Amino acid sequence: MKKYISGLSLMVLLLSACSVSKDIETPKAEVPVTFRNSVATTDTGSIADIQWKRFFTTPALQKLIDSAVVKNYDMQIAVKNIEASQLLFKQVKWNYVPQVALNVTANSNRPSDNSVTGLSLSQYNIGSSHIEDYSANLSLSWEADIWAKIRNQQKGALAAYLQTNEARKLIQTNIVAGVSQGYYNLLMLDEQLNIAQRNVKLNDSTLQIIRLQYTAGQVTSLAVQQAEAQRLAAAQLVPQFEQNIAIQENALSILTGVLPGKIERTAIRDEGITSSNLGTGVPAGIVSRRPDVKSAELALNIANANVGITKANMYPALRITATGGVNSFKASNWFNIPASLFGVVAGSVVQPLVARKELSTNYKVAQVNREKVVLQFRQSVLNAVGEVSDALVSIEKLKVQQVIAANRVSTLQKATGNANLLFRNGMANYLEVITAQSNVLQSELELSVIKRNELNAISELYRSLGGGWN
Repeated sequence: MKKYISGLSLMVLLLSACSVSKDIETPKAEVPVTFRNSVATTDTGSIADIQWKRFFTTPALQKLIDSAVVKNYDMQIAVKNIEASQLLFKQVKWNYVPQVALNVTANSNRPSDNSVTGLSLSQYNIGSSHIEDYSANLSLSWEADIWAKIRNQQKGALAAYLQTNEARKLIQTNIVAGVSQGYYNLLMLDEQLNIAQRNVKLNDSTLQIIRLQYTAGQVTSLAVQQAEAQRLAAAQLVPQFEQNIAIQENALSILTGVLPGKIERTAIRDEGITSSNLGTGVPAGIVSRRPDVKSAELALNIANANVGITKANMYPALRITATGGVNSFKASNWFNIPASLFGVVAGSVVQPLVARKELSTNYKVAQVNREKVVLQFRQSVLNAVGEVSDALVSIEKLKVQQVIAANRVSTLQKATGNANLLFRNGMANYLEVITAQSNVLQSELELSVIKRNELNAISELYRSLGGGWN
């Protein structure tokens, strides 16, 4: 028995040195030296390294993000996925341990008197017309990890576990960006509502003057009707913005994991971030920061493991089994030791034959899938670099647009004030006043949209660089 076991052990050690497949290294990410539209600087720091609580400093926004990170259902599901993946990873470690089973059986068989067994019973004068068998044993089964199948299973399980953690990070980065952008959209709607309400009051004042002039016979009813239409156009915007505000509040509430309700917020000038000093760092840093890119990199580890597993399935499997316990055909002698003791040790080498074509196809498919994962990794890096470049150009051009739009608003506000003064003194007609008021309304609404878009672009840059999960 000792020689038998020693021989099997030596065979396992020799065959374990063999390798049936080789992993391919993670391909080098194709990234530019600098991001397009990034400001030339020697600083390699990135805003993605900043914790989101230090990046978004507005207390009201921090409270919303805090709630979303804890209560959002996508985040909770991601945490459960991590727990399940961790359990599977721990389970794979047990694949090295032999399988042990306890078997306790007792049976009675009444053979036919005309059968070989029945004739044997009568011949040997056992004194019974039936056969009893009582057995209690431990069985052990173990497959040697010759071709590193279990090691590859462990590698795949570990990569899958790490992937679930990266998935959680990705969800959090998207949540942080989504909450901040929803919050900025809410601030824009507040400002647009104030603009519409101010414009309604301005139109009320103008309409009163025109009605007085109509009573005095200085203008026709057409002037009253056009002034009234202008006032109604501004008034119509008020319930529209109120509707959009309520819908945005509901969306933010759901994103933060609470029932729809009112959202506390501050004025847009206190949003807490600016477009200055937005360091992007070096493009190569995306590979280590972006959860989706890191997940694509881990997918290559899983693909490598699958190649190894499918290749190992094509080779002989060495299995060792052992069974030992007590056995007797009489219950009274069942545990009569050592007379009832028995033991069996067996070793087998199983080589698949008929299914080899299927196993070979599975191996080739695993190789193709691995090549596909490499392409997906490179694509994820390319998309990440593109998102950063898009955010940078948006911030740059929106800053220019905001300066122009602010100057336009200032000019039109002065023009509206002058038109009102001239109209009151009879030096301008009502059409000039209505036109000036309409222009200032549209320009102020457009300026609020540009402010919102710039804040969203900054938030998008933070997300695209991989910030928000820490």
